[in-house]
Amino acid sequence: MDARRSVVVVDDLRSFVDGRNAEVARTSAAGVELLSRYQDGRLDELWLDHDLGGDDTIWPVVEILERAAFEKRPLDIGVIKVHSANPSGAAKIVQVLRHWGYRVHVASGSTEVGYLDAP
Repeated sequence: MDARRSVVVVDDLRSFVDGRNAEVARTSAAGVELLSRYQDGRLDELWLDHDLGGDDTIWPVVEILERAAFEKRPLDIGVIKVHSANPSGAAKIVQVLRHWGYRVHVASGSTEVGYLDAP
């Protein structure tokens, strides 16, 4: 992978199994903070998990993306990959983000992300 590519993963437990470079947010608040860094820049890939532990979910991050698109200044993201194991949550994320014109792929079951610290 090109070291200049910008990749963000928002997932409470998983990371890239091949060790590729990515910024990782383990909570929705950390995900919102990371996205704020890309407000005026390019993000090549954004990987989203739905359930982020306890009562935390990806929705605060999705709301940032929605609001930006609603205000006619969507974030410049090459592709959003939804890798959640929660089928209904993943479907809702995909539906919402596609509605706002983001390029979204379902990556549930992807072998690219995994649990690095096995229980």
